[in-house]
Amino acid sequence: MKAQVNEIKENLKGFSGTDYFYPIPLLKTRFTDGMLYLADAAQCFWLITDTSVIAKSLMNRSEFVTIDFKRLSKEKQDFTGYEAEIVYSDGNDNLLEKHGYHVTDFPLDELRLFFVNDTLMLPNEY
Repeated sequence: MKAQVNEIKENLKGFSGTDYFYPIPLLKTRFTDGMLYLADAAQCFWLITDTSVIAKSLMNRSEFVTIDFKRLSKEKQDFTGYEAEIVYSDGNDNLLEKHGYHVTDFPLDELRLFFVNDTLMLPNEY
């Protein structure tokens, strides 16, 4: 598992910009090459749909949304009942929304994404 995590982290660094935007027609959003790689490598297409739905709903509050996935420490898991959380902010540390996940099989402990112009992307693709 650790080798897989290291490989994913290393490969994510190689994305800059995108060659193609992959549409999510129902949401009228799209995502980038880096996000497609992440979804395939980490088996997390749920992350694309969940974050796109929430971020799009926040666009009336901020045109730029940062999305931070974080696996919670064991102590915090025991306190909150959540294994992980996703925090949505405006990029200036102003909290827009927070969602807890009781269970996740996402292999990374943390990840930051951006949502701008109805597009979900890795920070280095911005």
